[in-house]
Amino acid sequence: MLVIVHEELSEKEHDLRSSLVDMAVEAWRFGKVVDRMMAKLDAGEKGRYVNQFRWFLKKTEETLGRSGLRIVNLEGHPFDPGFAASPLNLEDFGPDDALFVDQMIEPVIMDDAGIVRTGTVMLRRRDS
Repeated sequence: MLVIVHEELSEKEHDLRSSLVDMAVEAWRFGKVVDRMMAKLDAGEKGRYVNQFRWFLKKTEETLGRSGLRIVNLEGHPFDPGFAASPLNLEDFGPDDALFVDQMIEPVIMDDAGIVRTGTVMLRRRDS
């Protein structure tokens, strides 16, 4: 009986962690939308929202950290086929092209043990 209760708790903990990861990915996506929106605002209007947005990001990172999770952003890094992210446009490039991660579509989520959820990226050819 105790083992069954432990399994139920373990399953519940797994569901809670999975929900937290889902929320983190959606918060990250929403953050990208807010970034694009704020880029269109004039400086006076933008200033009002920047601090609120930074606070939101800080709280998201703190919440993930308390659960041993972190978001990994690969934007700007040279592409490595071993990345924990799937490129959506890899077929657009040749095998000798020097590529880098131009845009994260979904972030990589990691914990101390390794990858929790893989990300999705768009690649670009590095200019010579």
